[in-house]
Amino acid sequence: MPKVTLYNTAGAAAGEIELNDSVFGVEYNEAVIHQAVVRQMANERLGTHATKTRGLVRGGGRKPWKQKGTGRARVGSIRSPLWVGGGTVFGPTPRSHAKDMTRKARQLAVKSALSEKLRANELIVVDAINFDTPKTKEVVKFLAAFNVDGKALIVDGGTASENTVLSARNIPGVKAYAPSGLNIYDIVHYTKLFLTQDAVKKIEEVLA
Repeated sequence: MPKVTLYNTAGAAAGEIELNDSVFGVEYNEAVIHQAVVRQMANERLGTHATKTRGLVRGGGRKPWKQKGTGRARVGSIRSPLWVGGGTVFGPTPRSHAKDMTRKARQLAVKSALSEKLRANELIVVDAINFDTPKTKEVVKFLAAFNVDGKALIVDGGTASENTVLSARNIPGVKAYAPSGLNIYDIVHYTKLFLTQDAVKKIEEVLA
């Protein structure tokens, strides 16, 4: 099992912690990670885009002129797709963009991404984050202790996790939530990943 340094919120080492090899020691699988990210992004699409065909555009019920004798082209409706204000041909219609993926494959993608974060030294385990009240400056101070100035994801599984979430929501590029919200897109998107001890236990309970 891989051992990593356990830090406190001040950025100082507070011991070591063993991580489950079946969650944090998985071989990197780019194909599965890519499939999982595409699935998540596709499932977030509303699919409400729509256009009107010639049968849906208002008007055009009367033939604009007679078929023969005018010298002009044959026209049956002013709502023909060839006319301005006419219908759209083969336009988008409301539909679901959802993609399916087995639960085991989704879990493999998360485990593979977490393992890669650990190998890249982008995963930091913190003993606990206990903010008495929601304060943005507490998270700023916390990130400064680890010299983080880019995108960061904080997964807090402690009892005071709500304060952590509220404290981080106003900081650009920083996101915080409980372990139940962990998803493949955020793991890949955010540069640094912070996990509390409680979060590690809950993640391992689900994925191990």
